[in-house]
Amino acid sequence: MTALRPGRRVLVSEFGETPLDALDHHLRLEDQAPPDPAALAPDEIILEIRSAGVGWVDLLMTSGQYQHLVAPPYCPGNEYAGVVVAKGAAVSSLELGQRVLADGLRVGPRSKGRYQKWGGFASYAVIPADAVFPLPERWSFDQGCNLLGNYETAYHCLITCGRLQAGETVLINGASGATGLAAVHLAKIVGATVIATGRSAQKLEQVRAQGADHVLTTGDGFRDQVKALTQGRGADVIYDGVGGDISVESMRAACFGARYLIVGWASTPFVARGKGKRGAPNVNRIPTNLILMKGLQVLGCPTAIATHRDPSIRGPRLTRIMGWVEDGRIDPHVAQVFSLTDFDAAMRAKWASQAVGGIVVRPSFD
Repeated sequence: MTALRPGRRVLVSEFGETPLDALDHHLRLEDQAPPDPAALAPDEIILEIRSAGVGWVDLLMTSGQYQHLVAPPYCPGNEYAGVVVAKGAAVSSLELGQRVLADGLRVGPRSKGRYQKWGGFASYAVIPADAVFPLPERWSFDQGCNLLGNYETAYHCLITCGRLQAGETVLINGASGATGLAAVHLAKIVGATVIATGRSAQKLEQVRAQGADHVLTTGDGFRDQVKALTQGRGADVIYDGVGGDISVESMRAACFGARYLIVGWASTPFVARGKGKRGAPNVNRIPTNLILMKGLQVLGCPTAIATHRDPSIRGPRLTRIMGWVEDGRIDPHVAQVFSLTDFDAAMRAKWASQAVGGIVVRPSFD
């Protein structure tokens, strides 16, 4: 076997007060010694990473403001894809040179156990052979690292928790982000009408091109527009990854008995203490009077937490998602690509919500 070349990785040396503080002071690019193929367990592989997604969760984790903590120092990057370059003696399901995507709930910072240290912002990862999926022939590595985290979240929220049905109307807040855009795609697959919201009219036009039926900017409120688009009824399902004032306006735009899905809090990232301290001194508040008078079903939808607590919910979800992938109905949209050496710019672009869809870093030996 040809010797593996030395690589590079990003390291989070300690938590920042905020993600930007962490970027300013506590993240660095360093050399990575290649893993030793002779040291592999029988069921392990070495993955040469070609693309890693840059997610909102990756940023929150650098300050310990995400619900799942990984002790520094650690390598960030929850979702990644690459090529098998070495494998253990018992691995027969994969071939050297095969293109695969890694399971971000089994390996990397958001996983549990010994493979947590193998984040995607690196040249290599050592992972179990059964923690990867073959990359579809027509897909790039960039698309591969934008599948599971985004589409599993959208599925868990919209379908498992929200019970979204064909013919219903769903209001998707933060629709231009990678997870929000995945929600647009899945809502259309199941036959719903999509009303997408966001701050930028220009980005929303790209969301419309990705399948949204209607797009609304959030600057001046949107209740009346949603009511008009639904003949006065309101939206059946609210997918809210934004929080804050948007949540109140969304409740006003909901129909009686709507399912209100709390997916995230992107507009209020500092609800929790920084530097990994527990507690939420700036906790969001929602109007209980609106919830009561409109009979809303308010559902917290933490995909990773729910799946770790009850792994049985994942099999049917993956089967359905992978079926849509095979049928060509899912194609992750990647907007921006950076070299790993520019990881800082990539993470700042994500923090600023610059892109419609995914942002990727590419570990490279160049």
